Amino acid sequence: MKIQIINKSPFPLPSYKTGGSAGMDIHANLETPISIPSGEYQLIPTGIYLSLPDNMECQVRPRSGLALKQGLTVLNAPGTIDSDYRGEIGVILINHAKRAVAINPGDRIAQIVFCPIVKVTLDEVLDLDSSSRGENGFGSTGVI
Repeated sequence: MKIQIINKSPFPLPSYKTGGSAGMDIHANLETPISIPSGEYQLIPTGIYLSLPDNMECQVRPRSGLALKQGLTVLNAPGTIDSDYRGEIGVILINHAKRAVAINPGDRIAQIVFCPIVKVTLDEVLDLDSSSRGENGFGSTGVI
């Protein structure tokens, strides 16, 4: 499937790094390095703009290597880019490390995953059908 994209950054288009990759890495569109203090978050521009079909969303997800090695993750993971949004994709990174973390121009800061959307019609009722689980919630199927 082809998706229209504009890249206003000097960095490469998002891309899959392996044949089995679900997400495409996206880059920080910065002119100079920035630092995110411990416990703080910042919106990082990417210079990327998309046009998606009506039945699709684009999710912005963390990169596991950044989370493990730097303590950085996407604050609102997964972030959703709606099909009718035409603005720049921004990534809200939060620093869970105990020290400040630098983001350099062109760093791969997140990944984007394209997902189909199913639209539903809500049918308001007074009672729901029963199930074997019922209302048993958090931890009801066991902890381990």
